[in-house]
Amino acid sequence: MSTVHTLSVLVEDKPGVLARIAGLFARRGFNIESLAVGPTERPGYSRITLVAVVESEVQSEQIVKQLNKLVEVIKITEMEKGLAVRRELILIKVKAEPSTRGEILQIVEMFRGRVVDVAPDTLTIEATGGYGKLRALKDMLEPYGVRELVQSGSVAVGRGARTITDRSKYDKTPKNQRD
Repeated sequence: MSTVHTLSVLVEDKPGVLARIAGLFARRGFNIESLAVGPTERPGYSRITLVAVVESEVQSEQIVKQLNKLVEVIKITEMEKGLAVRRELILIKVKAEPSTRGEILQIVEMFRGRVVDVAPDTLTIEATGGYGKLRALKDMLEPYGVRELVQSGSVAVGRGARTITDRSKYDKTPKNQRD
């Protein structure tokens, strides 16, 4: 049975790191469902949020072991369901005739989205949330004519005081170098 794993990977902010990680997945035949990369609160480090669907816990452990072999990988934390806040961003450009504009605005409000661009025949909508919420919004807007769509990868952060710099079972930072 396939399971979804969300990994937060703290890496050195150096050229080629993302390519090495993506190559590692490709060589092993694992598919990356979602990938988001950005700076962290610490200069010189980036955070990669990676979502992968794997067939077994053995495959999940193999991914982590292979990632840990990369020198630039500082720490890996699994963002466990219920213990992390996950969000994605979607921008949807929808055909919006004057006769349907009010209906579209009601749908956007229902999903707590917002209109970020208005043109005579289209509306561009921004929304954030979990994958299911964004999929439902897209499904509701499709009958009006989705002209363009872009969706970010998932980003996640541990709930409460928990941070990626806290010790995790995948931490390879020597004890004397931890904050």
